[in-house]
Amino acid sequence: MDISVVVPLFNEEESLRELHAWIQRVMQEHGFSYEVVFVDDGSTDRSWEVICELQETDANVKGIKFRRNYGKSPALFCGFRKVEGDVVITMDADLQDSPDEIPELYRMITEEGYDLVSGYKQKRYDPLSKTIPTKLFNATARKVSGIKNLHDFNCGLKAYRRDVVKHIEVYGEMHRYIPYLAKNAGYDKIGEKVVQHQARKFGKSKFMGLNRFVNGYLDLLSLWFLNSFGLKPMHVFGFLGSVMFALGLIAVMIVGGVKLVAICKGVPAPLVVHSPWFFIALTMMILGTQLFLAGFLGELISRNAEGRNDYNIEKEI
Repeated sequence: MDISVVVPLFNEEESLRELHAWIQRVMQEHGFSYEVVFVDDGSTDRSWEVICELQETDANVKGIKFRRNYGKSPALFCGFRKVEGDVVITMDADLQDSPDEIPELYRMITEEGYDLVSGYKQKRYDPLSKTIPTKLFNATARKVSGIKNLHDFNCGLKAYRRDVVKHIEVYGEMHRYIPYLAKNAGYDKIGEKVVQHQARKFGKSKFMGLNRFVNGYLDLLSLWFLNSFGLKPMHVFGFLGSVMFALGLIAVMIVGGVKLVAICKGVPAPLVVHSPWFFIALTMMILGTQLFLAGFLGELISRNAEGRNDYNIEKEI
């Protein structure tokens, strides 16, 4: 099979028929063998009924329905597990991503040898409340990830070699950082293509607001930490614990030295609780011990974590 199209969605019943017809037309014009995997992320409208109706008339349509809303990353993760195409295309269901981009994205993967090609919506039709945070987020993501050639990490329109989606783990809200995840997994030939951004035709965006902006930075920090220390948490916690404990030990030696000097001179020795170094020593040694314990617990958790990507799937077609 040439292409698998994965479409995560939440309450997009108005656009699904038009999107399906658009994808179908593009595939038939270029003679691709394909499948379209719709992943219903717990929609409360008639999205699933529409997907079932589409599947009855088109055997290329597949569907996964979550029992509740988990988010875009879990939807992509479950869609990636089901795909069979040599090239995997992801796009949003709101008609803001154009299926007409698929042939060129497919060519870049198969002929130019890219592992991943990310769309770049150079001209956007989003409000300023979405575009300004997006620019700040992308600038930070480029700096942290080291992927300097990407302008739009969070563009829903992307193309992948099948091996890529089978070897990355998209969980939580990490869909924003799929290029970074791919790079960390060893797929570092990452390209970009300027794509057309359509104005939203139905409803309103489900992914706006300050919460999205703040969570994006928190997820980026988590991914940087996991990439740097995730497999060896003792390296960071052990180092910090050692520094704290060493500072505490030095402070103890200062307090003890002052006391010893006073005794040798035959003068009344001050109480240790009157010295600020005593409290510094106490604090640092406690923090050092706690950080060591955090490192050990992190090692145990990293070696035994299971079930992170278990989602309650209600139906599949």
